[in-house]
Amino acid sequence: MIESFDIVVVGAGHAGCEAALSAGRLGLTTALFTISRERVAAMSCNPAIGGLGKSQIVREIDALGGQMGIAADAATIHFRRLNSSKGPAVRARRVQCDLNLYHQVMLEAIESCPNLSLIEGMVESLLINDFRACGVIDDQGRKYSAKSVVVTTGTFLRGLIHLGLDSYAGGRLGDPPAVGLSKSLESVGLELGRLKTGTPARLEAASIDYDELEKQEADLQHLPFSHTGGQKSSKICCFMTRTNQRTHEIIVKALSRSPLFSGVIKGRGPRYCPSIEDKVVRFPDRNSHQVILEPMDQNDRLVYPNGISTSLPKDVQEQMIHSIAGLQNARIVDYGYAIEYDYVKPTQLRPSLEVHSVPGLFLAGQINGTSGYEEAAGQGLLAGINAVRGIRGQEPVVLGRQEAYIGVMIDDLVTRGVSEPYRMFSSRAEFRLMLREDNSAFRLADWASEIGLVEDVVLQERRQTDLQVAELLDELGRIMAPKDDKGRRPFLLNLLKRPEQTIDKLVEYLENDYSQDVLEQVEVRVKYKGYIERQIAEANRLSQMATRKIPAEIDYHIIPSLSAELVEKLSEIQPETFAQAARIDGMTPAALMILSVWITKQSKVPRGTRSAPN
Repeated sequence: MIESFDIVVVGAGHAGCEAALSAGRLGLTTALFTISRERVAAMSCNPAIGGLGKSQIVREIDALGGQMGIAADAATIHFRRLNSSKGPAVRARRVQCDLNLYHQVMLEAIESCPNLSLIEGMVESLLINDFRACGVIDDQGRKYSAKSVVVTTGTFLRGLIHLGLDSYAGGRLGDPPAVGLSKSLESVGLELGRLKTGTPARLEAASIDYDELEKQEADLQHLPFSHTGGQKSSKICCFMTRTNQRTHEIIVKALSRSPLFSGVIKGRGPRYCPSIEDKVVRFPDRNSHQVILEPMDQNDRLVYPNGISTSLPKDVQEQMIHSIAGLQNARIVDYGYAIEYDYVKPTQLRPSLEVHSVPGLFLAGQINGTSGYEEAAGQGLLAGINAVRGIRGQEPVVLGRQEAYIGVMIDDLVTRGVSEPYRMFSSRAEFRLMLREDNSAFRLADWASEIGLVEDVVLQERRQTDLQVAELLDELGRIMAPKDDKGRRPFLLNLLKRPEQTIDKLVEYLENDYSQDVLEQVEVRVKYKGYIERQIAEANRLSQMATRKIPAEIDYHIIPSLSAELVEKLSEIQPETFAQAARIDGMTPAALMILSVWITKQSKVPRGTRSAPN
C-alpha cells in the first residue's frame, strides 16, 4: 500500500522544518522524514542563531510566518547585539541557544502542526513519473506518493566523516549517510559537486579554568528575533582565550596526519570559517588566534570552543586544546571532525527553488551549497511555500534582491552558483540599508499577506507598528527641544539629524512610549534619508528589469553574436528575467542588448516558424 501526501519533505533539519511547517500550515497534507525525532532541528555545529548578515534572514523568516525566530527566542541563553555602534545596515542580533530546548520547541511545533506527519525513516530514492517528482521510496522499499517533493538533506548525501586519517561514512556524528538519494538525483540528470565543512571538539564546562579567561557578558537589553516580542533571560556568559605558539607548533608537527593537508579531503571548505590547522598554515606570522568558549545548554554543561574547528587526530586535538590558556585540564566530550558531502549545483534551480528539469522537485539548505542554519531555514521556508503554490497553480513567491536577504541569497545561488559553501554577509546585499533588521516586517508585509502564514490579527498589529512610526515622525516634527546655550529651540526632528544626536536622548521629550524597533526605524529614516532615497531609486530600476520576462523555451545556441561562454551559462541557468540575466558572471550590456533584440523579434514571428535570422 502506498501512502499519499500532497508534499513530502526529506530531512528535518532547519530547512526541512520550515518547509514542512509552511506546507502543513497552508493546508496541504505533508510528510516530514527524519532519521529520528530526536534529531529534529538538531544544532550539529554551534548552537547559535543570527550574526552579521544572518539575523536579517531570521527576522525575515519570522516576518513571513516561519518558526526559527520563535524557537531561537525561546531557547536563548546568551544575547549580544553586534555592530551596535556602526551604521544600521550592519547591525545584527546573535544568540547562543540551549540546543536541547531549541530542538524541543521546534519538535512541539511540528507535532502540533495540522496536516503534518513526522515519519522516522531514511529516504532512499525519488519517485519520478514522466520527468516529474511524484514521491519517494524509503530504505525499506515503502513508497510514499506526493504532488511535490522538497529535499533538504544537509550534509547527509554520501557524507564522509574525517577524523585524522580515519574516514567513515556518516551524515554527521552518530548518523548514517544518504547514499541512494545521491544516485537518484544523478539519475534524473542533476550535476552534483562535493563540499566540506567541519566542527571543533565539545568540552565539558566544569573542566575549564575560567579564572584565566576574559569574560564576555550578555547584553542587558535582549532584542528578540520574533516580531511577537518573545524574550528569554540570557545570563550565561561566554569566555575568550587564544591559541599560542605552543598550540601552533603542535598543529604544524601533525600536518602529515591531517586529512586536509594530506590530500584525503577533496571537497572545498568555507574560506570564511577555516579550520585551526588551515589558519595556522595560511597565517604563519600570527602568534595566536582567538577562541570564544560558548555555552551549548542552559545548565552550562557543554562548551563550544568557537575558532578551533579541526579534523586532526584525537591525540593531537587533546594536545592542542590542553595547550590553550584555561583549557589545560579540559575534558573532551566529542572530538572535532570534518565532513565531505554531495551538493546539487544550484544553477540548476529556478528562483522558486524548483529544479528546472524535474517539475515538482524542490531543494533547500546545504544541498544547494549553503552553510548555516539561517541560510537553510530561509530556503526551506520559500521551498515549502512554493511547493504549495505550485500544486495550487499559483505563481511562486520570488523575493527580489531589493526586498529581502533571502532574495539576495537565492538569487546568488541560482544565478551565480557556488564554488565553496555559501554564507550570507551584509556585503552581498547591494540594498542593505533598506534590508535592515528593524524594518523586516514592514518591507515584507505585502508578501506576508499574500502567502497567508501570518494571521490577520498579527498583520493588523504589525500595521499598528507602521502607524506608530508615522506618529513618532509627526511628534519629532512638531515638538521643540528645550532652549540650547544660544537660546534656540530646534524641533526634535532637526535635532535628530545631527550626527552626535540619538533617538534615545530625545525619548524624554516625547508624548508617547514607543518600542525599540519603532525608535530605531525612525532614527534610521531621519539620519539616512538621502541614502535611502537613492537606494529606493536604484531598487525601482532593478524592479523594472525584473518585470521583463525571458521566455522559458528560448534556445540560446541559435542566437547570433553571443559568446560560447554566455550561451553555456544562459542555457544552464535559464534566467527568468532580464534582471537575473544581468547578474550572470560575464554578462555584458552588449550581450543583454543582443538578447533583448532577439526576444523582441521572435515575439513578432508566428510560433512554429521561429529560427535564427540571416
